[in-house]
Amino acid sequence: MFSAALLLLLAAGSRSESDHHLQVSYSLSSYWTHWIRQPAGKGLEWIGQIYTGGSYYKDSLKNKFSISLDSSSSTVTLNGVNVQPEDTAVYYCARETQ
Repeated sequence: MFSAALLLLLAAGSRSESDHHLQVSYSLSSYWTHWIRQPAGKGLEWIGQIYTGGSYYKDSLKNKFSISLDSSSSTVTLNGVNVQPEDTAVYYCARETQ
């Protein structure tokens, strides 16, 4: 079971620098938080997940994205490095509820 937390659009190449950061803040409640993206006209693509005990990533994206967790502020951040126009997508953050 998942609870959708936030819907964000990353327009790659919209800024001069190529590193982007998406943040979501909510009560973490000790559950896994996942990041997923969907490019226009394509299917969903799982990026990775994080929990206080660790994180996991899709192999092909682990050098492109990292996920960080700040328990003190209940913030989960998706960090994109060297983001390219082909990374433009709707980025979803979802938290497991059970």
